[in-house]
Amino acid sequence: MAKKVLIVEDEYVVANNLRLILSKAGYSIIGIAISVEDALEQMHKQKPDIVLLDIMLNGERSGIELAKTLSAQHIAFVYLSANSNQTILEEAKKTDPYGFLVKPFREKDLIVTLDIAWYRQKNNVEARLLQEASLQKQLLDISNRKSEAKQKLLEVCQAIRTFIPFDLIATRANSDSGYANCGYLRTGFNEYELIVESELLEALNPKQSLLRKTFSTLKESATLPHISEDIEINQNSTIATDRIWMDYFKMESNLIFRLKIGNGTEFFYSFYSRQRDLYTQKHAGVLKLFTKCLTNVTEKMVFHVTAPHTGNSQDINDEIKVFERQEFNGIIGRHSLLLAALDLTIQVAPYNTSVLILGESGTGKEKIARAVHQLSPRKDQPFIQVNCGAIPSTLIESELFGHEMGAFTGATEKRKGKFELASGGTIFLDEIGELPLDMQVKLLRVLQEKEVSAVGGNAPFKVDVRVVAATNRNLEKEVAEGKFRLDLYYRLNIFPITIVPLRERKSDIPALVNFFVNKFCQEFNKPIPEIEAAMMEQLFGYQWPGNVRELENIIERSVILNEGTSKLNLKQPLTDILKNNPPNVAIESLDDVKQIQMETERAHLISVLMIARGRIRGQNGAAELLKIKPTTLESKLLKLNIRRQDYFPPQES
Repeated sequence: MAKKVLIVEDEYVVANNLRLILSKAGYSIIGIAISVEDALEQMHKQKPDIVLLDIMLNGERSGIELAKTLSAQHIAFVYLSANSNQTILEEAKKTDPYGFLVKPFREKDLIVTLDIAWYRQKNNVEARLLQEASLQKQLLDISNRKSEAKQKLLEVCQAIRTFIPFDLIATRANSDSGYANCGYLRTGFNEYELIVESELLEALNPKQSLLRKTFSTLKESATLPHISEDIEINQNSTIATDRIWMDYFKMESNLIFRLKIGNGTEFFYSFYSRQRDLYTQKHAGVLKLFTKCLTNVTEKMVFHVTAPHTGNSQDINDEIKVFERQEFNGIIGRHSLLLAALDLTIQVAPYNTSVLILGESGTGKEKIARAVHQLSPRKDQPFIQVNCGAIPSTLIESELFGHEMGAFTGATEKRKGKFELASGGTIFLDEIGELPLDMQVKLLRVLQEKEVSAVGGNAPFKVDVRVVAATNRNLEKEVAEGKFRLDLYYRLNIFPITIVPLRERKSDIPALVNFFVNKFCQEFNKPIPEIEAAMMEQLFGYQWPGNVRELENIIERSVILNEGTSKLNLKQPLTDILKNNPPNVAIESLDDVKQIQMETERAHLISVLMIARGRIRGQNGAAELLKIKPTTLESKLLKLNIRRQDYFPPQES
């Protein structure tokens, strides 16, 4: 059956041209709309499969506003735009389009973009249905369990967080049912702290008299201000109770959901996030979808409390089970942006959807890729990693797809490629942005057709492989510059996960430092020292262009240089260690980051060689201290132009 397309474009010539092209390609055009209102009216008569959507339209409402409605209804849409205004493009990107075409565009670009949009939509629908069924079952199970209200609420938090991300969830009932208004503050990946409303009131500073007065007044009336909608997205809420929660815990956005449960009681779930403008109509759509299930579990929570709570929130928090984060071994931190990435990893792992991991060098993209594999049904099958930037362009096709004997000079035997080796499992294409354009075409064909042709082979063969890709490049910029194919970008970008740089989650530095200190003290058989306050201050003041990997190198060096003292310090100021790299260095390009990382590694190796007194091999040699092969160290010294006089200066005569 032909896919139904609605064209939303106010320029008649452009719209008609689109209609002719798509009709010729086999699409069914259900209408052409010139405004948001016109489009909504046509959608009411017939639901489209895909919408081609111009951003700037006739009337007061833009295509971006219509996109929010399409997203909530799970309708695929592709933007059309001749406007290069950065602000508008950033707003458009927030709506998570299925594609983006910049006018003027070629007929081929249009067809390919729609094919990719439909592929993404199909994958999203399948994944969403599976996830919805899973959440439905979890909520039913929670409802049927005999447990206290606070435990049920905790279980609801854990079940719903991948659909409605939050840093804090608060609940309130406007009746005298005996339910204690409370919430859970997320303190780790699967760790929560119970916050009871009455105790929060006690914790408010006496200077916050206005907040206390407002809070007490609301408590006496036992009602909330009327909300006209069952769901309200309001980043600047004027509701006093919301302002208290938001101000006290420094939240930036919220989503309020009102349920009507037994005995005329109104129950409110308030989701809060430290991210600005986080909540969208898509989140509201999830809540509407599960209204019945949430109502059932909430009624059990409010009216079937098994035992009244007499202790304080600390007593309850001591009872709450805290789950170990085994599935994310080696990923340290509790910052909300990191936890959001881990939530997405949990969400996508069970499916075969392609994943694109974005982030600067040293942020831990490989660890996320391995977690996707370990949490998937493919975990017992191979995980094959390929660094696309480390393979010469002349060999990369053979590396990925294999070759037949005699296919080229030096091919003395048949060899399997990485895709064939990963069959049944996962292939991790690291630094995908480094792939040459001709190989991008061949990779796209493999993703589309799920079959591989070996170099020199006559017949392609099927492979069952899940693709996880990663890059530290801005692929959108690469596409604009013609360095990365648009069709491959949208094929890979079905489920992006962004890992934030360390400078944006500095609150995780103490935990990372403690982890690395313990790790290297165990490796080098040294006592675990205390971290000097001055050292921690320097670590917080630095901008970390090399991210967690750079921090790890600094801590390893500090542990090596620490000769049994009870306190760990940097020995030298951080700026001296890293040379020409002041704390507020401006990073203008990827080349700058690579240069800084190279200088950091160079300084680290020189310091270890000085400790080893210039010895590379043997006991207490630099290679042994670094736990690498001597040949590997020698290769690094050559690459980084480290000469003997750099680490073992000649004695003065």
